[in-house]
Amino acid sequence: MILFLVFLLIPVIEIVLFIEVGGVIGVWATIAIIFLTAAIGATVARAQGLSTLGELQSRLDAGADPREPMAHGALLLIAGLLLLTPGFMTDAIGFSLLIPAVRAAAIRRIASHMTVHTSHRGAHRPHSGPTTVDGEYEVVDEDEPAKRGDSGWTRGPHSIDSQ
Repeated sequence: MILFLVFLLIPVIEIVLFIEVGGVIGVWATIAIIFLTAAIGATVARAQGLSTLGELQSRLDAGADPREPMAHGALLLIAGLLLLTPGFMTDAIGFSLLIPAVRAAAIRRIASHMTVHTSHRGAHRPHSGPTTVDGEYEVVDEDEPAKRGDSGWTRGPHSIDSQ
């Protein structure tokens, strides 16, 4: 129900703002502002997004926790989408998300409502050299799969273990 109200109220608020601003500065100036904020916002969001991507890559390479740059990247994506959406309220929210301190505060607020369960069994460890994997193999004659009744790619009722 809340999501329905958000999707209903945001366009209504934006329409009211378009009418009010257009009445004060004129239609063409209002349209110019919409295009200008979209262009500036997309450019700034792209630059900050690439910077955040570099931070994420360096954290992953170091084996460090990548959650913070991932969260910043997600909020930058949201900021870019809001800035490309025509409207003054969405532009205000989008531009505010381009401020790192605002993003950090939003991440803290969202994180305070989340529970994260982690497991160290599959934790990432930096690669420290060649890895040896022990295994067993068996040379199979080309005629043997036809004798066993399977293709050699799958294990049939006459698998290698039962022979």
